[in-house]
Amino acid sequence: MTMRFAISYSTPYFGVDPDKIMAYAQHAENCGFESLYLPEHVILYPGAKVGAMEIPPSLPYADPLDCLSFVASATRRILLGTGVLLLPYHHPVTLAKRLATIDVLSKGRMRLLTVGIGALPGEAKAVGVDYSTRGRRADEAIDVMRLLWEGDADGVSFDGEFFSFDNLCSFPKPHGATHLPIHIGGSSRAAARRSGQRGDGYFPGGALTPDERRLQIELARSTATDAGRSADALEYTRWGSIDISSDEVEELAEQGVTRIVVSATATEPDRQRDQMSAFAQRFALTSAIA
Repeated sequence: MTMRFAISYSTPYFGVDPDKIMAYAQHAENCGFESLYLPEHVILYPGAKVGAMEIPPSLPYADPLDCLSFVASATRRILLGTGVLLLPYHHPVTLAKRLATIDVLSKGRMRLLTVGIGALPGEAKAVGVDYSTRGRRADEAIDVMRLLWEGDADGVSFDGEFFSFDNLCSFPKPHGATHLPIHIGGSSRAAARRSGQRGDGYFPGGALTPDERRLQIELARSTATDAGRSADALEYTRWGSIDISSDEVEELAEQGVTRIVVSATATEPDRQRDQMSAFAQRFALTSAIA
């Protein structure tokens, strides 16, 4: 399988200037990157930590779906992704509508939704979610969204632990598809199992040992097989550096990786464009770099 290359735009570090976001996305598209990813935090607070790393509360985490809608209006081809959307903190009925709308307006480009369950207890509390139940809530939300996307004018019903409804109809539907792909992000074995049970792909985090990485992707694939799903159809996305070498890409391919997501490291727009262009030239992403 051909390796696909994506790029991430980090609003917390690059800012939310609309002209800069548009220029970054357009240049990424011109360079031949397959897709553009944006991160999410719904809310931050002083002392919020992921592991040992404290997150400055003033970082401007813009809403990723609103940003992707903006990007879609300024581009024509590049696919739209999240890395990651915190699924338990969104109501799936509303989210299904938002995602399908972006997909329709972008003519089928909202195809790399990656969801996670979040790692900040205060963030869960702020939106009224019991932190201890966020994994089960995410599983149910995936089921709800797929049910709504696949439903017809007769409506669909659901009765779960967190969500319940009767005879609902959600239109518009995704562009030319019965449902949108949902990739699972995370750094835990639970996330790996979730990707096998419900996901279209697995996108593990960066802070894992090689042995743990290998175990998790094997767990994702074996879980898919046990669930009667195709392990071979499960996409495997990994983070990489903007200066990654061809040897490193080949090594990731041998591990079964199907997509690598990189990000510019510079904060100046001109330097960001130079980094993207150099990457595209190195891997022959396109024959004409704007």
